[in-house]
Amino acid sequence: MTVASTPLPSVEPVGGETRTLRSHEELKARAAAGAAELDWNASAQEVIAWVARNFASSTAAVACSMADAVLPALVADQLPGVDVLFLDTGYHFPETYATRDAVAENLRVNIVAVEPANTVAEQDSLLGKDLFARDPAQCCALRKVEPLSRSLSGYELWFTGVRRDEAPTRTNTPLVVWDEKNGLVKVNPVADWTYDELISYSDDNLLPVNPLLSQGYPSIGCAPCTNKVAPGADPRSGRWAGTSKTECGLHV
Repeated sequence: MTVASTPLPSVEPVGGETRTLRSHEELKARAAAGAAELDWNASAQEVIAWVARNFASSTAAVACSMADAVLPALVADQLPGVDVLFLDTGYHFPETYATRDAVAENLRVNIVAVEPANTVAEQDSLLGKDLFARDPAQCCALRKVEPLSRSLSGYELWFTGVRRDEAPTRTNTPLVVWDEKNGLVKVNPVADWTYDELISYSDDNLLPVNPLLSQGYPSIGCAPCTNKVAPGADPRSGRWAGTSKTECGLHV
């Protein structure tokens, strides 16, 4: 994406509120300052506090897969009413939709549905049935990457729940970084957390949680492309099992 040298025009994000965004140059500088200010192992609360000091809550969004509600809860503690982007691919487990509804009901957040350009039926008609089985990369690009990129254009910063312990590809995940692909600041407050710490925090704070987590699914994506994981295996090994694919494209 081309770096803007002047402030971007007002845009209307998926949440419906028009706001004026700062230039990419200024946001890149903020990201660099945050990375320098925060220790590699800074707490999630410290990371979110940095965001609260440097960004208006209306210009930040949380991406949440609805495996758990830890990230939305942490962010809402300091940025109440924050937009939580839910990628509604049309292929989610029923438990995932139920978790989304529980998050909307119990947390101080605004759930924003992020939808692909085409429904599953329309995609089947255009590209053939079960694209996820024939070309999972294209399916993810159409149903996850493009919709999220389109939605993020209305914000200055997004929070993700990416953790360093999830997979070898995520070992060096920074807490704050400039997201060149999407043109905004990317913040990973729980990057230093372990899976056990995530579950413990969720339990201690009585947060909504996807029941599939306790049924052998430590990483939950679309139902057709998510399998149970053997005890002790890579938590993301159940995603696109039997293929060379390890990421949906949102974080690479």
